[in-house]
Amino acid sequence: MEISHLKVSVRDLVSGFTDKNEEGVVGYDGNLDIRPPYQREFIYKPPEQVAVVNSIFRGFPLNVMYWIERDDGNFEVLDGQQRTLSICNFHHGDFSIKNAERRRFYFEGLPACDQQVFLDYELLIYVCKGTFKDTLEWFRIINIAGKKLTTQEIRNAFYSGPWVQDAKKWFSQNNGPAYNIGRDYVSGVANRQEYLETAIKWHSDTTIDDYMTRNKNQKTATPLWSHFSAVLDWTKSIFPVCRPEMKYVDWGRLFKQHGHKNLDPLKLEKNLESLMLDDDIQNRKGIYEYLLSGNEKSLKLRTFTEKTKRIKYEEQKGKCLICLESFNYSEMEGDHIVPWSKNGSTEAKNCQMLCMPCNRAKGAN
Repeated sequence: MEISHLKVSVRDLVSGFTDKNEEGVVGYDGNLDIRPPYQREFIYKPPEQVAVVNSIFRGFPLNVMYWIERDDGNFEVLDGQQRTLSICNFHHGDFSIKNAERRRFYFEGLPACDQQVFLDYELLIYVCKGTFKDTLEWFRIINIAGKKLTTQEIRNAFYSGPWVQDAKKWFSQNNGPAYNIGRDYVSGVANRQEYLETAIKWHSDTTIDDYMTRNKNQKTATPLWSHFSAVLDWTKSIFPVCRPEMKYVDWGRLFKQHGHKNLDPLKLEKNLESLMLDDDIQNRKGIYEYLLSGNEKSLKLRTFTEKTKRIKYEEQKGKCLICLESFNYSEMEGDHIVPWSKNGSTEAKNCQMLCMPCNRAKGAN
C-alpha cells in the first residue's frame, strides 16, 4: 500500500460539492466520493458542525483526513467524512455560525475577508493506494479514534452492495420509514444503523453476518422491511397503549413465538395495568413477555410465589433454618439465600423459609 499526503484548500474541497443522498455525495470538482459504500450516515449534530467551522476560522488544525486513491485517479474519503460534510454544508448554506458579537451568519452573509479566510484554509490529507482489503484494514485501524463506528456500521462496510444500499433507505435515516413507525418500540439511533441491526435480528434465524452474507447481492431489502413492519403492526394490535418500556422489548422474538396466537388486547391491557403497579416486579419490560408466555423469570420478582414458599416449607418440615424451631406456615416468610440487594434471584433454588423474627433480624443486619 502506497501512502502520500496532500494539502487541499477548503476552496478546492467544496468545489463541485453535490449531495444527492443515497445516490452519492461528491466534492473536489467531482473527483472525491465523500460517501463511499462503507461510510456511515452523517451523524454530526449542529454543535459539532459549528465546532469544525469555528476551528477553521480560528486557524486551529483539524485532525488529519484520509483518502483512498482509486484506479481511475479519483478519490474517496476513508476517514474525515463528518468534518468534510460539515465544511461543505456550511459553505452550501445549510447552517449558520455566530460571530464575536453573537450575530448569526451563513457563509454567503459573511464579510468577504472572512469568506477568504475560510476558503484559503488548508486541510492535511493522507492518501493511500492499495487493494480493497488494504483499504478496509486501514479503515478499521483509523476507526480507533473519533466517533467509533458501531458494529453494524462496520458490517455495512464489509457487506456493502445493492442490498445494504437499499436497506439503508428504509432503516438508516432518523426521520426515515423505520424510525417513523418504530421510534416508540425500538431503542437506539437510526443513523447509527441500530434500527437496521434490530430489524435483521428480528428477521434472521442465524447470525447477522450470515444473514448479510446471504443477502449481499440481492437488489432489494423489501422482505426485511415487510417483516419489520409486520412485527410492529402485531405489537401495536395486541398492546395498543404505548408505554416507555416497550422500546426495550425484543418484539421480533415474541412475534415468532406468539404471532400465530389468538390474543385478546383488552384482557392483556387490563392485566398489564395491574402488573405495572406491582412494586414487587423489578423488570417492567418483562411484563410483556410474562403476559404472552407466563414466564415469571422475566419479571425479576422481589418476592417468592406462594407455591415456592409452600414447597420449601414442606421440604424444611416446618423448621426455620436459622433458629431450627418449628412454626406454622403462616408464621414463616420466604427469604433470599443470596440477598436480593446482591442480585440474588427470586427462584426456588435461592429460597429458604425463616420464622418472622429471624427473617426480620437478618434483614436488619
